Amino acid sequence: MKHIKYIFILLAAISFQSCGFYGFTQPSSIKADTFQVNRIENSALLFEPGLDQDFQRALQDKIVDQTNYKLETSNADLVYEGEITTYRISPTTATSDNKAAQNRLTVGVKIRFYNTNNEEDNVDQSFSFFYDYPANAQLVGAQKATAHEEIFERLTQDIINATLAKW
Repeated sequence: MKHIKYIFILLAAISFQSCGFYGFTQPSSIKADTFQVNRIENSALLFEPGLDQDFQRALQDKIVDQTNYKLETSNADLVYEGEITTYRISPTTATSDNKAAQNRLTVGVKIRFYNTNNEEDNVDQSFSFFYDYPANAQLVGAQKATAHEEIFERLTQDIINATLAKW
């Protein structure tokens, strides 16, 4: 009985230690030290002032938070550039009297990613995400800030997964 106790403690210690080698905080296996995010253009038909700068900042912050790469303004190992291609508000559901019950804000971006150390890692891809809100609410103030924050959170994570996570 005494040996079973020691075996259990040993197995528990090994199990907990092995969990330390796996995590989601460093998604990249790409060999690089620096990154830059060039100006993100806003070419959407419905133009939202400042959206391009807010998105660029959100992407930079997400990469800094989730990797060990250092942000540079030029000559970086990894380069992001692109444009906001879609900013659209559309009804998604209707009431029984054919009025909109819910609206959807959709934001789409096209991102080009360049790895100056390995061109095989380069990516040219479009991403989009949406935020649903009640039709009787206006997309202004806190409602708009929340919508942009949630959309940017998903878009930036999708971009990092597509460009840096080499599974």
